Amino acid sequence: MSAATTGPRALFRRLPVVHQLRQSVGLQRAMLVIGLVITGIFVLTAAFAPLLAPYGFAQLRDEDGSFGAQQAPNSKHLLGTTVGGFDVLSRVIWGTQTAFLVIVVAVILSIFVGVFLGLISGYIGGWLDRVLVVIADAVYAFPSLLLAIIAAIAISGGQSSFWGGIFAAALSITVVFIPQYLRVIRAETLRIKAEAYVESAKVIGSSTGRIMFRHVFRNATRTLPLIFTLNASEAILTLAGLGFLGFGIEPTSAAEWGYDLNKSISDVTSGIWWTSVFPGAAIVLVVLGITLVGESLNDLADPRLRTKRRAGTGPALTAETSAVPGGSLADVPNIDGLEGRA
Repeated sequence: MSAATTGPRALFRRLPVVHQLRQSVGLQRAMLVIGLVITGIFVLTAAFAPLLAPYGFAQLRDEDGSFGAQQAPNSKHLLGTTVGGFDVLSRVIWGTQTAFLVIVVAVILSIFVGVFLGLISGYIGGWLDRVLVVIADAVYAFPSLLLAIIAAIAISGGQSSFWGGIFAAALSITVVFIPQYLRVIRAETLRIKAEAYVESAKVIGSSTGRIMFRHVFRNATRTLPLIFTLNASEAILTLAGLGFLGFGIEPTSAAEWGYDLNKSISDVTSGIWWTSVFPGAAIVLVVLGITLVGESLNDLADPRLRTKRRAGTGPALTAETSAVPGGSLADVPNIDGLEGRA
């Protein structure tokens, strides 16, 4: 095997999003690139929030004195101040960090629990499968936001500190996401369990655990990057909904876009637009970026759509093909002479 197929560059090209980016063309590539750029800005802003934010998320004054409530955008506060006297720009930037941490914790917990239960349910089957499916369907039947509110109240009483609030919100969202992963992985496991290589592994005496986690797991989890992106955008909306309804993180513990939108409701009727526009735009842009990535990966995962796009980019290739073995008709020498001999 050559170094070109096993080196770091080849491994980089096989990464999920990089591989799909190389496959994409036209509008699909544009959607994926735009989504990746928006998502990348979101991630970088969350990582460098302490350096980018001019003030703290709960800061009300500086060396010149109090900020003042509902100040219009100016040189000191580029996006103005809220009704509580917080700097809007700082709250928006710090809010990216809160949203990112909740997404990471919620989706990772959902993946671990949902994938494990899906493997067990699909491979072992029997009464355990029926019980897990019934529980997943019962949880899935509840409205996701209502279920997250109930879980948030049960976990932390609806209000908490920074890490306590993040884990409470993440666990609330995890309860909503676990049935989705369970159903997807269970369906893939049922399909893969009937494949010939799984039957061969059973014949040669491989243990159940080895078959599940070496053969079935590796093939059943190929759609996880796609599900991850779709659930990440849903996690943002669920977190914002919890904060908007007053079940999120306390404003003195962390910045949260949903809470800021809730406090800006009365400002809208008074003509004070900046306290609601910027947190709302942050939610819309982040969800848009992650959704564009997820939808692009979903389309590129369908070989039929990918083949149509590639065929549309090079129609001349089809015209050059021929049914004559070994090449086109032009490559056959002295066709007239052959016909005369016949």
